[in-house]
Amino acid sequence: MKLLLASRNAKKLDELRRILAAEGIAGVEVVGLADVPEFPEAPETEPTFEGNALAKARDAFRATGLPSVADDSGIAVDALNGMPGVLSARWSGVHGNDTANLELVLGQLRDVPDERRGAAFVCAAALVGPDGLETVVRGEWRGVVRREPAGANGFGYDPIFQPEGCAVTSAELSPAEKDERSHRGRALRLLLPHLRGLAG
Repeated sequence: MKLLLASRNAKKLDELRRILAAEGIAGVEVVGLADVPEFPEAPETEPTFEGNALAKARDAFRATGLPSVADDSGIAVDALNGMPGVLSARWSGVHGNDTANLELVLGQLRDVPDERRGAAFVCAAALVGPDGLETVVRGEWRGVVRREPAGANGFGYDPIFQPEGCAVTSAELSPAEKDERSHRGRALRLLLPHLRGLAG
């Protein structure tokens, strides 16, 4: 069975493939948007992670007929009233500029004391498939925002996010460690019973 992950992010594709393999789910070939004919992708205009993930998964399923998983994720910083939130990828005004986004958050938190630098990575993942199947799940990963970036693994805000119970940032964890703990790993594992059902 082909399963479409509605993303062009190679690291997200690798992450889902690793999770399926680790859980022993066979017979599922994960493909990305680069592997299917191009279709118009609706902009992310929903006010919630869940709304954006579901809209993307619906678009992908409608366009391809393949069971489709989509996610929307970001960082919610306590001292910024939960922002950047759904605006995480374009917080600096340019979509996907990780360095600019990181620097803006660090600048906004410059005067915030260590005890008030709590944050959570949030991921909503949606699965849309045949027979009206639609499910949306949410994973959260609590931690704090460090004052300086560290680590070269991961992407986005990983270099400044230190998870609870860790002495390093999420960008310093190995891929396997991150899969086990991360917001996206938690959300994708909540979809596994549905993926098992689809895989037969």
